[in-house]
Amino acid sequence: MIFRIALAEDNMVNRNTFMQKLKVADALHLVFSAANGNQCLEQLKGLPFTLLPQVVFMDLEMPELDGIETIRIAKSLYREIHFIVLTVFDDDEKIFEAIKAGASGYLLKHEPASVLQDAVVNVMEFGGAPMSPAIARKTLKLLSLANTQEEPVAGILPAAITEREKEILQHMVNGWDAKRISSGLNISVLTVRKHIANIYEKLHVNSKAQVISLAHKNKWV
Repeated sequence: MIFRIALAEDNMVNRNTFMQKLKVADALHLVFSAANGNQCLEQLKGLPFTLLPQVVFMDLEMPELDGIETIRIAKSLYREIHFIVLTVFDDDEKIFEAIKAGASGYLLKHEPASVLQDAVVNVMEFGGAPMSPAIARKTLKLLSLANTQEEPVAGILPAAITEREKEILQHMVNGWDAKRISSGLNISVLTVRKHIANIYEKLHVNSKAQVISLAHKNKWV
């Protein structure tokens, strides 16, 4: 199968290098190349739907309109087109900005023709998100750091939760129903249900499943 691709790259040397790689990538057909984001959008606008590139390789640092903004605009107009970033930098902020803009992959520019072709096949046939190993490691590290920073302090419940409500919450997490909690704490079922209603209100949830999920996520129990 032949896949239609395009390139947006302002550096002439990099464009020529890309063209050379295409000579050995027999599954890729270049529809057009553009020197900046505006040119890329103009060329897309001038093509009939059946001739649109299926994948656009996109440089990030370009004059007039950079790669991230170009991806953001183009994805709103041509949702079926995939964009794979080509960059010499594994810049933390740019990685996430490109992904948020709608990029399907993120490759370093020195990758050989075989990697470019595999990336297109990965995106088109398997819905993948191809990344150069260095980029993938960086992304995993950033996600790990983000999760660590966002992780709440274990065991700290909202101050509004009373000691009795903490007891009942613990029993709910352990799978006890209102009747069993009533028996275990020697209070009426009606009182247990009142406490449970208070817990729901204070935690802004409306089901036992949500309470249990929050308790595990925040390591309250």
